[in-house]
Amino acid sequence: MASDFLAFIEQAVKKEFDSNRRILNFDEYISLFGEKPDRQSRGSAKYVADMMDFFGKEAAADSDAGIPRFKVFDFPIDGLAPKIVGHEAVQNQIYRSLRAFTRQGVNNKLILLHGPNGSAKSSLIQGLMGGIEKYSKELEGAVYTFNWIFPVEKLIKGNIGINTYTNPRDQMGSFAKLPDEDVSARIPCDLRDHPLLLIPSEQRKTFLEKLLGQPKADEIWKSLPNYLSKGGPCHRCKQIGDAILTSHGGDFRKLLMHVQVERFYYARRYREGLVTIEPQLHVDAQYHQLTLNKSMGSLPASLQSLNLFSLSGDLVDGNRGIVEYSDLLKRPVDSFKYLLSACETGAVNVGSSIAYLDSVLLGSTNEVQLDAFKEFPDFTSFKARIDLIRVPYLLSVSQEQQIYQAQLGQIAGEKHVAPHVDWIAALWAVLTRLKKPNSINYPPNVSTLISNLSPMDKSRLYDSGEMPATLTPEDRKILRATLKKLRDEYLNIPYFEGRMGASAREMKSVLFDAAQNPEYSCLSPLSLIKSLEDFVKRVTEYEFLKQDVKDGYHDSAEFINMVKSEYVSRIDREVRDSIGLYDSAQWEDFLKKYVQQISLVLKKEKVKNLITGKLEDPDMALIGEFEKIVDAPEGAVEKEAFRQNMISQIGVWSLDHPHQPVAYAKVFADLWRKLEKHYYESQKSLLTKMSESLLSYGKERDDPTSEGAKLAARTVGNMKSKLGYCEKCAREVITFLMRQRY
Repeated sequence: MASDFLAFIEQAVKKEFDSNRRILNFDEYISLFGEKPDRQSRGSAKYVADMMDFFGKEAAADSDAGIPRFKVFDFPIDGLAPKIVGHEAVQNQIYRSLRAFTRQGVNNKLILLHGPNGSAKSSLIQGLMGGIEKYSKELEGAVYTFNWIFPVEKLIKGNIGINTYTNPRDQMGSFAKLPDEDVSARIPCDLRDHPLLLIPSEQRKTFLEKLLGQPKADEIWKSLPNYLSKGGPCHRCKQIGDAILTSHGGDFRKLLMHVQVERFYYARRYREGLVTIEPQLHVDAQYHQLTLNKSMGSLPASLQSLNLFSLSGDLVDGNRGIVEYSDLLKRPVDSFKYLLSACETGAVNVGSSIAYLDSVLLGSTNEVQLDAFKEFPDFTSFKARIDLIRVPYLLSVSQEQQIYQAQLGQIAGEKHVAPHVDWIAALWAVLTRLKKPNSINYPPNVSTLISNLSPMDKSRLYDSGEMPATLTPEDRKILRATLKKLRDEYLNIPYFEGRMGASAREMKSVLFDAAQNPEYSCLSPLSLIKSLEDFVKRVTEYEFLKQDVKDGYHDSAEFINMVKSEYVSRIDREVRDSIGLYDSAQWEDFLKKYVQQISLVLKKEKVKNLITGKLEDPDMALIGEFEKIVDAPEGAVEKEAFRQNMISQIGVWSLDHPHQPVAYAKVFADLWRKLEKHYYESQKSLLTKMSESLLSYGKERDDPTSEGAKLAARTVGNMKSKLGYCEKCAREVITFLMRQRY
């Protein structure tokens, strides 16, 4: 049975090996190149950009200004860490830089991601690396390098060396696929150079013309990176190639017999084309002599006479892929000055030779280090060779919430996680990151609207586009048109929005503290609020807690009260729903019918009665009731503008969300809140009467057969089955709500 299973695996591995064309001779590779010249002529920048395109992109509904999101960043990093949330603008900036390198033919800049600690700079780079790993296993992402193969003595006349072959060329055209027992030495290219570099540079264009024909050859030649159009093999490969040519009187075909083309796969774990360099104080590429190594004793005699050296180091390992400089500016500046020439020429000095590289150089740094770097005398020289891309903290509550959703299980351990913990953490964190708009940056008709925006107003605008409830229809239209300018207001200044505030890392620590609080049986919003109250007292430890309060902004302590108030409203709705007093479907139907009726009014149309078949006027009683509840304008002109604005909002939503039903609660969030408030007020007296039963639920003195006890049990049961509460946190929430509001 075991042998059968192993035989199955053997066959599967062999099939995969052959289908992926892992080992080719040079002629076979040239045929492959001719089939897919666009794929096989890519430099590293085009390869990474093509990878991003390969996995696709989509319009992210919750991204800034609807910027497309690259799906490669949806893959969990290393299969463990959650996907990268948000940062669509950063993704697109990286993509544009890569395409610019492709057009220029050289990766002439280091892409430096900068932002506050914990803003996902390294995660974005790791996301790219993870995508390349996956892409290189796909047919479209196949990449090749080459090795030198030397056969054993039985295939050669005389001693091991480069002599006359026993087998004529028509019998043995290549040593590429010799079995291991027939191979005396296999020397890989340290840099994993492209096989095309074995074609002499002065003959390369002519070679493409012969292989592809004139029009296609011209197209490919224009798109070739400098690395492939002008470059050559590494120093060691050149030495080996020259030795073979010398032994055979310049017979290039004899040289190619020794070439084995091999497909390779990118791998961070094994440093195959993907390398992360931590801050350190040494040059990132070295060499050491190879021919003195006893393991190389089986080399042909003619090669043993050469002083062969082996390249090593981070830049060597990362060639043809991505090299990440983590926290680049933590290094002394002198330790990475070589990057100036490396970026400009793609070359790095490694002692006795120069290594020509083709890598996408990416780095990360925080704002404090970048500010200090800008004061460095040579910063101007570096600036021309660095592509700065800003990575701020997220400013969307729903995006920030996704980060904590993926981590709560691990943080809570064995404790149950109550609803809304992730939302409270996200809302408070985002509030700490917002900056007060500067009214002088806006026209007079807009400045007052802008200056009146509270931190909570701004967070809602950024997250869902929800307008403050107090605005008139005309003001809403103006603010909606100004939203992009509001988002970009601090884009090009050093202290940009999203530079300061609570990081996701810090919030994770707060959540850990909340989970470990013995006073609470669950990881609950109340335990989180208690941890936040303790956290904001640590003013000396965090810069964002030291900021001066300005019109409600940067007030981290007061933000806790704001969050608590929002939380009370949310659980009020849940408890009412669990009691049976809240019916959102009924409200949505009410709102939908109102929109239908005012549409008829505006169009001056009648509606057909489905029972009588007669045409009837719009339901003015329903319209009047709705407008009274939401406090719509009284004047005829103002009332018509109010109604017209609602129809326009429906139209905008439909354009942005084709083939989707209208989400009335989102489109008219402010009116929805007014409907809620009206409904709450009408039921407040009833809830107050119920509060005693809810508060006493489960206590010994409570009669479980009483109507109050039955109501409380039903409420808790609904909260457990419908909303994800457990018995303990449901009681906790009910108690908290009744004491706060009833």
